[in-house]
Amino acid sequence: MPEPNFHIVLLNPEIPNNTGNIGRTAAATNCRLHVVHPLGFDMSERARRRAGLDYWDLVDCREHPSWDEFLQAENPARLWLYTTKTDRPHWDADFQAGDYLLFGRETAGTPQAVHDWVCRAHGEDHRVTLPMTPGARSLNLATAVCSAVYEGLRQLASRDELPGS
Repeated sequence: MPEPNFHIVLLNPEIPNNTGNIGRTAAATNCRLHVVHPLGFDMSERARRRAGLDYWDLVDCREHPSWDEFLQAENPARLWLYTTKTDRPHWDADFQAGDYLLFGRETAGTPQAVHDWVCRAHGEDHRVTLPMTPGARSLNLATAVCSAVYEGLRQLASRDELPGS
């Protein structure tokens, strides 16, 4: 399997359909999906079959028991936190192949401790957002991930760094 274009990291996802859609995006874009526990649903093979995720064998998915164990296993050299708690648009980020794109839970976002870690480890400018009109609270998680991945792929392609370009 080729090196992934990006690593999509879901921190404590709660809605199985979102994770399923994100898995499809990961498979279609040569991204690795990291799912960090605890989860709000069952990820067993039986549950995936019941949910109609017949493409899951195409998803390069790694599960991590906790945030700390994810950090220990992956030690991400470059990570971008997608959040509504910054004004920096994601198109101002300089994405590179192999970057980690981190997304928090659907209902609560990302804990402050993770925000603090990102700022310490990668800098404040590694917290980015998908701009929305005033009054809009947030986007669906699967929509946000897809937007993030394709902006990253656009940047790689514009620099002829996308595999196969």
